Amino acid sequence: MGAIDLLGIRPGVTAIIGGGGKTTLLRILGEALAREGRVLLCTSAKMRPFPDLPLARTAEELAALEDLRVVCAGRDVPGTGKLTAPELPLAVLSERFDYVLVEADGSAGRPLKAHASHEPPIPPEAAWTICVVGASGFQRPIREAAHRPERYAALAGVQETALATPETEAAVLRTEALQDIVYVNQVETPRAVEAAWALAARLDCPTVAGSLWKGAFFPCW
Repeated sequence: MGAIDLLGIRPGVTAIIGGGGKTTLLRILGEALAREGRVLLCTSAKMRPFPDLPLARTAEELAALEDLRVVCAGRDVPGTGKLTAPELPLAVLSERFDYVLVEADGSAGRPLKAHASHEPPIPPEAAWTICVVGASGFQRPIREAAHRPERYAALAGVQETALATPETEAAVLRTEALQDIVYVNQVETPRAVEAAWALAARLDCPTVAGSLWKGAFFPCW
């Protein structure tokens, strides 16, 4: 099975939340889905544009790219080099594209993430939500590995100085219950494989593991 089937992606809007690796996952999935239909990559938070993809900043620019299979859309956030949500609403974009992949979270480059009350900005049009977990965060102090470490530690019932583990991550994911499926990234060593399986065993949603760097995806069930 490939990434599309393993992650359960279907036509429509898919949101991607969680830790580091979201933008790379969007790009990998966009290329794979382009074989099935037209794909739009965008954000409901902030993300960096893709240097190898055409970017539409306005509705007019997007209309001019209608013959392309994969397109990125978004408006510039001044002074950051990042994009925010497209000019057109997702309800309109989902009628023009077969697949819309939305980076619906920010993690300040940290592999793990807990969410404030206003996060993540998952669009209401999203029918499926993938949460990315970075295995590089395990066995590191929560205050270093997690974005919003104080929230992460509170949800896990430990101190910010405690090590992040599959057990603490499972506690956060189960409590927040934001995702339909989890993708554990950075699984490139036997120890990381063991951690991915340990996390999967503690969740009540499907879990896929692998390495975006290697383009690897495998089921943990």
